[in-house]
Amino acid sequence: MVTKKTTATTAKKTTVKKTTAKAVAKKPAAKAKTTKKPETPKHIGLVEHDGYLAPFEDAIRGRHDHALWKISQLTQDGKQTLTDFASGYDYYGLHREADGSWVFREWAPNAMDIYLVGDFNQWTEQEDYRCKHILGTGNWELRLPAGAMKHGDLFKMHVKWNGGQGERIPAWINRVVQDDQTKIFSAQVWAPEKPYVWKKKKFTPKKDPLLIYECHIGMAQDAEKVGTYTEFKDNVLPRIVKDGYNCMQVMAIQEHPYYGSFGYHVSSFFAPSSRFGTPEELKALIDEAHRQGVAVIMDIVHSHAVKNEVEGLGNLAGDPNQYFYPGDRHEHPAWDSLCFDYGKDDVIHFLLSNCKYWLEEFHFDGFRFDGVTSMLYYSHGLGEAFTNYGDYFNGHEDDNAICYLTMANKLIHEVNPNAITIAEEVSGMPGLAAKFEDGGYGFDYRLAMNIPDYWIKTIKEVRDEDLKPSSIFWEVKNRRADEKTISYCESHDQALVGDKTIIFRLIDADMYWHFKRGDENDMVHRGIALHKMIRLVTAAAMNGGYLNFMGNEFGHPEWIDFPREGNGWSYKYARRQWNLVDNPELDYHFLGDFDREMLRTITSEKGFNETPVQEIWHNDGDQVLAFMRGDLVFVFNFAPFQSFADYGFLVPEGSYDVVLNTDAKAFGGNGLADDSVEHMTNFDPLYAKDHKGWLKLYIPARSAVVLRKKK
Repeated sequence: MVTKKTTATTAKKTTVKKTTAKAVAKKPAAKAKTTKKPETPKHIGLVEHDGYLAPFEDAIRGRHDHALWKISQLTQDGKQTLTDFASGYDYYGLHREADGSWVFREWAPNAMDIYLVGDFNQWTEQEDYRCKHILGTGNWELRLPAGAMKHGDLFKMHVKWNGGQGERIPAWINRVVQDDQTKIFSAQVWAPEKPYVWKKKKFTPKKDPLLIYECHIGMAQDAEKVGTYTEFKDNVLPRIVKDGYNCMQVMAIQEHPYYGSFGYHVSSFFAPSSRFGTPEELKALIDEAHRQGVAVIMDIVHSHAVKNEVEGLGNLAGDPNQYFYPGDRHEHPAWDSLCFDYGKDDVIHFLLSNCKYWLEEFHFDGFRFDGVTSMLYYSHGLGEAFTNYGDYFNGHEDDNAICYLTMANKLIHEVNPNAITIAEEVSGMPGLAAKFEDGGYGFDYRLAMNIPDYWIKTIKEVRDEDLKPSSIFWEVKNRRADEKTISYCESHDQALVGDKTIIFRLIDADMYWHFKRGDENDMVHRGIALHKMIRLVTAAAMNGGYLNFMGNEFGHPEWIDFPREGNGWSYKYARRQWNLVDNPELDYHFLGDFDREMLRTITSEKGFNETPVQEIWHNDGDQVLAFMRGDLVFVFNFAPFQSFADYGFLVPEGSYDVVLNTDAKAFGGNGLADDSVEHMTNFDPLYAKDHKGWLKLYIPARSAVVLRKKK
């Protein structure tokens, strides 16, 4: 644990003059002085917003001060900015100079010798390609003339250390490719004659609300293969735009040796995965997304790294702890991966530079930080319950990691003030998405990971007759008041083999046999109805943003299973079957159409994020819930069999139009209500002074309706 430096103080000796009684007698009597009552110290912002944190204010301030101290240290007491500090990728790695020559640099303090070997020297050690150690540092450098290598050449490092040697891929390299036959990874010289020219140079994300489409480039095509950046741009991006999402969260961008890891076991942190195409093709995708008004954030993995040594950072130069914690904290016990040492300045430099690199070089609009819970705690959050505030301040937290995350957020917003940062965090650590000035860690949002867990548990364990609107309403708006969240029903986690999506939990095998229009059974009708209602209540209660995983909006029927030995290396389940939602004869399009209209309805309310969620009514006996946001009224009847006629709610007096109905025939419902009817509030003298009246509605069983108050 890093502690703040303290300055020792020494007591000054004072000389006391002797005074005579006479001298004292001559002095006039002193007037009684009124001492000013010392002001109560102002609470740090986090405590000010949440009084229950008061017992832990010293710990909160300590973490904040630690970050301030570290920032001051790294910026040379403010002589430079964090942005200046985080420019390692301009120094390390392989670069072509203005005169056409080459320079290569690597941080490898434990190395005794480093050679570059590759296509340019028949993969043999040659003196001309021998790096020189920069004295007094852990850095190595090699300068080469223009003709010594060319764009497209494959290469590696031969690293020698005391007691061993090995082939390695440079840590800071920006291009890594895999041979199709041998499956061996190599670095690649990447310096195209014509660099990519951005068409959309400035872009500001829409965040009111932030509507995120979580996606994976490789499995985004119908075909049983690895999809490309270009195919995604041409085939999937138009769907995202049409469906009303204003942000893409892209997974598996950083190079990873094993495709089936979903991109979470990273080997080369600065290299966009070459299995999807070239860096220029990734830039073209982001450029086109921006042109279409869609922000692009990256799922960044700084919580751990793959254990691979030849492809990754596991043992770059004979020191397994160069980038990672030593001892018991070296390996993640559950993920079979290595844990970064966030207390090392060089590691901080590597990771902060990585954040800046993706923002500057590829114009990403921010990041979803993976595995934040794992970073925060020595236990990685494993086996922890987190039942009270004391569990967040008991000394079991990694102050170095907290400091790094705080600096990362500060840096990202320094580089791009409009950037988006989201924390994947399950413990509920207070302050994670609070402002740095308030003692927070500076994330813009945190994932509401409680919500998908709640829906899974509810669908598995609770009968439809026992669904409680009060419980549902509590869960979808259960968050810290001063921290924005991203609400979601399910992400990629629920779509993987070993788990189930909501649609599969609701319908199961009947998805395969009764999902054709006109052939639905009771199980399918129930599943379609609840799928829409679950999404609507979750999205409607958001306080920052809403996320959907690619295909889940239309109830994609297959789980995700990447090619592996156990399935014959098949791509059958590592794709998205868009043909299903495009087929008007199947029910998938009903769900997709509803999702599109749901987002359109929500975004039609100006300043949706800023409108409070105001409960109108809930009755667990009737299984009815109603709440307002701005001029929108959301009404849910979760009862499986009981419909209600003239069910009344007190709302601001006026007239209301139906703008969305889950039971509409256009969305696979029964169409039992006439949505063309204008609903006028009924006068009640008891509530006239409050300007409220009774809104009477027909609410069919297992349905929800959204109304808008007319101006």
